[in-house]
Amino acid sequence: MGTGCLCWGGFVLFSANSSPSCMELANRIAERLGVELGKTEVYQESNGETHVQIKDSVRGKDVYIIQTMSSNVNQCLMELCVMAYGCVTSSARSVCGVLPYLPYSKQCKMRKRGSIVCKLIASLLCRAGLTHLITMDLHQKEIQGFFNIPVDNLRASPFLLQYIQEEIPDYRNAVIVAKSPASAKRAQSLAERLRLCIAVIHGDSETDLLDGRHSPPAVRNAGAIPQIPLCIPKEKPPISVVGDVEGRIAIIVDDIIDDAVGFVAAAEMLRERGAGPIIAMATHAILSADAPRILQDSAISQVIVTNTIPHWSQKRQCSKIKTVDVTLILCEAVRRIHCRESMSFLFHNIGADD
Repeated sequence: MGTGCLCWGGFVLFSANSSPSCMELANRIAERLGVELGKTEVYQESNGETHVQIKDSVRGKDVYIIQTMSSNVNQCLMELCVMAYGCVTSSARSVCGVLPYLPYSKQCKMRKRGSIVCKLIASLLCRAGLTHLITMDLHQKEIQGFFNIPVDNLRASPFLLQYIQEEIPDYRNAVIVAKSPASAKRAQSLAERLRLCIAVIHGDSETDLLDGRHSPPAVRNAGAIPQIPLCIPKEKPPISVVGDVEGRIAIIVDDIIDDAVGFVAAAEMLRERGAGPIIAMATHAILSADAPRILQDSAISQVIVTNTIPHWSQKRQCSKIKTVDVTLILCEAVRRIHCRESMSFLFHNIGADD
């Protein structure tokens, strides 16, 4: 990957993280681009407030702020917003956020009388001063519509596919497994590229978050008000595996692995159906709470994730975790945006359903 035009003036690369463990991704990107990270101070005051001091001039420059998520998601978001706003008030020409994992992306739908929190986060980032956003494997692609700035939703699938082909012996005997119908499209996309079969786990173990606001309330004396027909409740079949997995390598795929309970339950069902070895694969390794220990004690033999989120402490608890580096595509995205080049090359053979 060439970095020729980055020797031009007008380019500054910052890390918005105050946590040393979160600095690794920023340092990798800076090293690949052949530039040094800009000098900043990011820390928390004794009263909990976020303090950001930008020590390099950004006047008239294109600023790129790299932010990865630690366990304290809200703190990381505040660091990014404060730094972006600081760059805007210091007369930066543009401020691009490099946010490989967008937090709150699972809260992108209305549930009961809640709120679409992901839309709130998008509005917050835009109002803080971001003029462009680089992210990866959004939980729902439609989240891009929450922003009123350009959003480049990069894909980790080329790196994960390469890992499967190079590191999994006899991958031709594998089957790509969707742990729920919701992740079937992702599984189908990988299966078609690897020329493999697909299996889907379906049944009553799936959680169904109803948009059940129970409104308007029941009317006792309805009188002449016509009776509104109510939707028939769902009755799901017993949990089952749709597809042949016996005697085959099972690769369970999803975009996020958080508490790992769903992955472990899927692995147990696949083992009962004669599959093995069983591999879990996801882009974003949140691995919250006891997820590393649960995975270590499970039937899963490998957990393949990318480095969009730092997870070194989790790797020390679970020897099964393998990390795939995706900084190459993040670097190329930054380079192309700064050099005003087309981004279409990074989406080669990526369809609307991928």
